Amino acid sequence: MAQYQDATERRKARVRRAIRSTANGRPRLSVHRSSKHIYAQIIDDARGVTIAAASSLEKDLRGSLKTGADIAAAQAIGKLVAERAVAAGVKDVVFDRGAFIYHGRVKALAEAAREGGLNF
Repeated sequence: MAQYQDATERRKARVRRAIRSTANGRPRLSVHRSSKHIYAQIIDDARGVTIAAASSLEKDLRGSLKTGADIAAAQAIGKLVAERAVAAGVKDVVFDRGAFIYHGRVKALAEAAREGGLNF
């Protein structure tokens, strides 16, 4: 178990290091996926604040989603976080996939966020 956590932390650090070098002051769209839910937030690292956030745990979405752990939920969260970011005045972000590969739910969230008006 410790070996898996070490590999995950290294992968996450590698992705964040690459993002930090190419961000140029843009906030980052951070994605976290668990076995039951998906979470996304737009973080301004310079100020250390969260600009917009969305998750499959929100009450408005729970009724409309079958489960928080499928591609439909990821697409809904992507659109919602993009909508909230545009309302807050953020258009350009850097995508932070964390330790997760760009596939499945993470990819669906990213594509929905692009459709919602975010550029990355």
